[in-house]
Amino acid sequence: MVKLVLVLGDQLSLNLSALAAANKATDVVIMAEVMDEASYVRHHPKKIAFIFAAMRKFAARLEADGWSVCYTKLDQGATSIVGELVRQAEASGASDVLATEPGEWRLIAALNDAPLKVTILPDDRFVASHARFEAWAAGRKELRMEWFYREMRRETGLMMEGDKPAGGKWNYDHDNRKSAPKGVTFAPPLRFEPDDVVTEVLDLVEARFSNSFGDLGPFWFATDAEQAQQQLAHWIDFGLPTFGDYQDAMLQNEDFLSHSILSFYINAGLLDPLEVCRAVEAAWKDGRAPINAAEGFIRQIIGWREYMRGIYFLEGPGYTARNDLGHNRDLPAMFWGGRTGMNCISCAVGQTQREAYAHHIQRLMVTGNFALLAGIDPHQVHEWYLAVYADAYEWVEAPNVIGMSQFADGGIVGSKPYISSGNYIAKMSDYCKGCDYDVKQKTGEGACPFNLLYWHFLDRHRDRFAKNPRMAQMFRVWDRMDEGKRETVLSEAEAWLGRMDAGEAV
Repeated sequence: MVKLVLVLGDQLSLNLSALAAANKATDVVIMAEVMDEASYVRHHPKKIAFIFAAMRKFAARLEADGWSVCYTKLDQGATSIVGELVRQAEASGASDVLATEPGEWRLIAALNDAPLKVTILPDDRFVASHARFEAWAAGRKELRMEWFYREMRRETGLMMEGDKPAGGKWNYDHDNRKSAPKGVTFAPPLRFEPDDVVTEVLDLVEARFSNSFGDLGPFWFATDAEQAQQQLAHWIDFGLPTFGDYQDAMLQNEDFLSHSILSFYINAGLLDPLEVCRAVEAAWKDGRAPINAAEGFIRQIIGWREYMRGIYFLEGPGYTARNDLGHNRDLPAMFWGGRTGMNCISCAVGQTQREAYAHHIQRLMVTGNFALLAGIDPHQVHEWYLAVYADAYEWVEAPNVIGMSQFADGGIVGSKPYISSGNYIAKMSDYCKGCDYDVKQKTGEGACPFNLLYWHFLDRHRDRFAKNPRMAQMFRVWDRMDEGKRETVLSEAEAWLGRMDAGEAV
C-alpha cells in the first residue's frame, strides 16, 4: 500500500520522523508550494524565496537519495497543503499520510480534519519532547527558562564537566552586554550567488509577491544544507570569537555584527541544532572562542529555542490571541516602512525590510519595546514578526512576541515586561545619533518618545506592576517626581500617541 509522506517547508531534514517511518521503495514524498502558506500573513519576499528555493533543492536531494517525490510548484495551482494531499491521494490511490508534526497549531488542525488517514509523528529534531517539557513544567509556579536550560545542558552534556557546568557557571550573560567600541570590525555572513534554481524562484516571487513588504534583492541566503554548513564554518571562524561580547550591540551600518545568521537554516531544517551546538563547543574546547561566546550561543539553541517550543505547545492554540494588558492600538505605518523621526525604529525596520532579519535586541528592545510601551495590539505585533523575518515560524515566534516581548501572556515567559526608556538604546547603539529626537530630553519639544512612553506605560499599568519586586524601584522614582512634571509627561505622551494614531509621521 502506497503512503504519502508530507514534508513541509521548515522540515528540510533527512532525519525527519516521517521519512524514517516511510518505505523508500513504495511511498511517495509530497512537497508543495501552496498559496495558503505563502500568504496567510504578509510574508517578506526574501522569506518566501528562501523557503521555496530550499524546498526545491531538498526535493532534488531526496530524489537523488532514491525517494519518489511529487513536487508541486506555486504556479501549478496548489492552494493548500490538505488540498494537495487529497489531489495526490486521488492520483495515486493512497489513503494514508505520514506527517511530521507541524510547528503551527493551524496546520495541525488542518491535517487532523483532512479526509485522509493522517498519522502525525513527533518532530524529534528537538532535545525536549512535548512530554519532556510538560513533565518539567508540571507543578512549577514559574516556568523560568534558566532552570529548563540547565536540565538541557545536563541531558545533552554540552559544556559540562561531569555534573558541573564548564567554568563553574551556568550562565555568562553578564559578559555579553557590551556596546560596540569604535574601530571594532565584523565579518559579514557568506553571500551565495543565486543559481538556476534560486533564479527561477526569484522570478516567481517577483511576479506573485511584488506588493509584499520587503526587498527581494539582492538575494544571498544559503538554500541547501551544504551552503548552510559553509556559513556555520565561516561564522565559527570569524563571528563566534566576538559573538558573546557584542551580541546585544546595535550599529546603524552593521546589519549583522557577530551574529551567526544560522537561525534561518536551523529553523528550516538545513542544519541540525545539536550538531551546530557541538561545533561551537568544539571551537571553545580548541581555544578558538571564549567561554562566554560559546555558552551564550548554546543557551540560545538548547535553552531559549527549546523553551519557546515547549511554551508554544504547552499553552495551546489560543496562545496567539492572548492580550493580558488589554492593548488595542493599531500597528503604526512606521513598522511598514512609513516615515518616522525615531532613528532606532527606522534603522531596525529598514534593516528588516532589506534583509528579512534583525537580531534579538533589535526585535526585543527597539521594535518590541516600542510596541509594548505604545500599547499596540499584540496579535498585530505577532503577525508582523511572523511575516517579516525569514527565521520566523509560529512555534518559535509567538512565545517570543506574545510572551517575552509584549507580556501578553500575563507573565508565563517573563517575570516582568521588557521595557526601557531611550537610555538603554543610547547605551547599546549609535542609533540616537542623527535622530530627530533627543534621547537626553525627558519632556518638551524633541523629547525622545521612549522617555515619555516609558512612564506612560508604568502609570497606566500601575495596578498590575507596582508590587512587582523587579519594578517597584521605578514606581518609587515616578512617585518622587514633581506632580507637575508627571502631568507633563503623561499629557505629552498622549499627544504624541494621538499624532501617531492620526497617521502623522512621528
